[in-house]
Amino acid sequence: MQDVAKAAGVSLGTVSNVLNHPAKVSPVTAQRVREAISRLGFVRNDAARSLASGSNDSVGLVLADIENSLFIDMAHGAQEAARAAGLNLLLANTTCDMGLQDEYLDLFDEARVTGVLLAPMEDSTDGIARMRSHGRQIVLLNFAPKPGTCCSVLVNNEHVGYLAARHLIDTGRTRLAYVVAHDDYQPVRDRRRGVRAAVEEAGARVTLEEIDSGGLTTAHGHLVGKDLARRKPGDLPDGLVVVADELANGIIHELHTVAGIGVPDQIAVVGCENNRTAGSAAVPLTAVDLPGRAMGQEAMRLLMDEVASGEQHRHATVVLEPELIIRTSAPR
Repeated sequence: MQDVAKAAGVSLGTVSNVLNHPAKVSPVTAQRVREAISRLGFVRNDAARSLASGSNDSVGLVLADIENSLFIDMAHGAQEAARAAGLNLLLANTTCDMGLQDEYLDLFDEARVTGVLLAPMEDSTDGIARMRSHGRQIVLLNFAPKPGTCCSVLVNNEHVGYLAARHLIDTGRTRLAYVVAHDDYQPVRDRRRGVRAAVEEAGARVTLEEIDSGGLTTAHGHLVGKDLARRKPGDLPDGLVVVADELANGIIHELHTVAGIGVPDQIAVVGCENNRTAGSAAVPLTAVDLPGRAMGQEAMRLLMDEVASGEQHRHATVVLEPELIIRTSAPR
């Protein structure tokens, strides 16, 4: 900055104002400083600024799985809210690896970010406590923290499962199956409760089978679809609630395209995410939509509230409601 000031013929304070408070500097002087910056190839040291202030103008966003469009939508919403607040968003993808998640939390901590938004799939209490002990605010997305731990933004995942099962029941399906894996994931457990509640509410006329898919990918769906296709017609469910949309697309491919078991005529299928692949599948997937963009926006709002209020802050939880999107795989 001293070199820039000398080259532009201004004070060090003027250079600082051009970088941080440009409205305080006349357009002519500011242009002269910018030309000096460009000529010298100056890039300010944000790490040094962070050390001096204790934080910078960035927020870290740590996502469980960026291949899932729910998390992409969270990132879009968080970025919009961050830019509106004059902040930059730094993104990390953990691929559902808790060790990698801890590494990214430590990286953002060392970078002195203003705060962190974390969307995990498993309990992250230790990582949250570590960040907060260093004065780093953190907000959780799509995972309920232990009471009093931090702010959070959730989807009513129990209602996700309920909406999916209730739609099948309301359209006359009576032999339901819930295809699921990773019951250690909190959203998965919540959706299971919702499915069971809808079936219980319907009474004895509706039965529920639970199928462990072993995973949540399209490949796992192919395996489930092949297993179902080997059953006798009378042993087939007539409605499937599938915990993840990629899983549902794999099942539909094996049933409808390979085995010739009609979807939705013989088996109706409802997904629980409304992933970007849902509407473009061979049989467009009826799915419960999760408001990812709104979740990202709300998380940024909670984080900024905590930063602004300091010790007066009280942790809050925002719960957003899902919405059923009806397509070909399970029409009305």
